Amino acid sequence: MRPSRALSLSRRGLLAAGGAVGLGALVTACGDDKGSKSGGGSDSGKGGAWSFTDDRKKTVSLDGTPQRIVAYTPVAAALHDFGVDDQIVGVFGPTKLPNGKPDPMAGDLDVNRVKILGNEYDKFSVEEYVGLDPQLLISNMYDPGALFYVPEASKKKIFDLAPTLAISTARVSMLEPIKRYAELAESLGADLKAKKVTDAKARFEKASETLRKTAKSSRIRVMACSGNPDLFYVSNPKANADLIYFRELGVDFVVPEKLDENGYFQSLSWENADQYDADLLFLDNRTGTLQPKDLAAKPTWKQLPAVKAGQIAPWSSEPRFSYAGATPLIESLTKAIQDAKKVR
Repeated sequence: MRPSRALSLSRRGLLAAGGAVGLGALVTACGDDKGSKSGGGSDSGKGGAWSFTDDRKKTVSLDGTPQRIVAYTPVAAALHDFGVDDQIVGVFGPTKLPNGKPDPMAGDLDVNRVKILGNEYDKFSVEEYVGLDPQLLISNMYDPGALFYVPEASKKKIFDLAPTLAISTARVSMLEPIKRYAELAESLGADLKAKKVTDAKARFEKASETLRKTAKSSRIRVMACSGNPDLFYVSNPKANADLIYFRELGVDFVVPEKLDENGYFQSLSWENADQYDADLLFLDNRTGTLQPKDLAAKPTWKQLPAVKAGQIAPWSSEPRFSYAGATPLIESLTKAIQDAKKVR
């Protein structure tokens, strides 16, 4: 992927280490590896027992469908896209911008309805988490066993309060976490046949086919990248779920040769920012990363052919894994490739 807001850390910068499912005092959780063959969940639909096997092969089993869920913000937004709403009582991660508006990663989630336990990396109020009486905590998993954005220092306390679920969101095509979050949402009571969901899926499939056709007829080379004051990061399209999917559709991405720890990107000094040639820059647009106006002071940035040509497209490098969340990203990349000219 790319370095995160804490750009000095590993994997996009900041993987919060996860662990085994905690046994909550408020609910009963079983850490066995049973469950459906697909790794999905089950529920009687009448208030009966509920279970779901996550991508750590851990099964959470409860007496009933959880009604008080806390999730990493993009996860909550993805579940909301699939129809899970009132059950989400708390979130952690980028949720509100300094001006009070929703962070783009929050999608269509009502950020004023949920309790925000922490709005940035390494911020998670355990006291407020306890107050939510949580039944389940859910996050993305970018490295094995790691629950993203759960602070390392307080993870044991957090995991002891309620069982956790992790869905793998790296080194697999974006289609996989979308499918898994759909399965999870359905197990939580969402109707995947609802018009909102089926319309979003149809738009996703149409957008994907358009990108496939565009990539086939184009010779544009794309570089997914991110910048901070000290380093220029070239992201690995073989590790990031969205980039993997875009490559499957035929997009030609720069593949960095010397990857940093965890394999998500190669970090370059700004003096070497021109190591790879590209016609289009797919620039990380998350809050906390440098944008074109910030990068203008970097001489090597200004000399990149794609920058000179004004061929820079925003990259939502931490997508929400739902049809509704992914489609605008596909459409945006498609348009950027269609509008770009070869500059190499």
